[in-house]
Amino acid sequence: MKATMSTLVARNRETLGLFEKCINTNDLELGRKLIAETAAFKTPVSPTPLYGAEGYLSVVGLMRKSFPDVQWKLVDMVADERTVAVQWECSGTFNGEAPFAGLQPNGRKFTTTVMNFYSFDLDGKICKDVAATGIAGILQGIGALP
Repeated sequence: MKATMSTLVARNRETLGLFEKCINTNDLELGRKLIAETAAFKTPVSPTPLYGAEGYLSVVGLMRKSFPDVQWKLVDMVADERTVAVQWECSGTFNGEAPFAGLQPNGRKFTTTVMNFYSFDLDGKICKDVAATGIAGILQGIGALP
């Protein structure tokens, strides 16, 4: 039976709900169910794309080294049969073992809003993630962030 637009939208929304759990627990097995192996993710922490669940969750792991309690809360989403736009609230405490953006851990807490756009392959797995960088893109461009 061919999937209808409404069933694809529901599937994509459900996948993002599970993805929230995946990134908040850094669950690699769940990540493998949700993220295509061939998905290439561009990130400031690597000069080359990172691939699949392992690549995506390696960035989450790096965040946890600086912010051990980092969490993403899915605030809102808009979905169609191919793409989901998500507004995340990201928060954490800078009390980990690793520096971040050249700064040493200082115990300060942060909360910020992040926008991501996720694309899905024919199997319903995340195959692309485009982050809206906003001010971070400006800071990175002028050398204030790596």
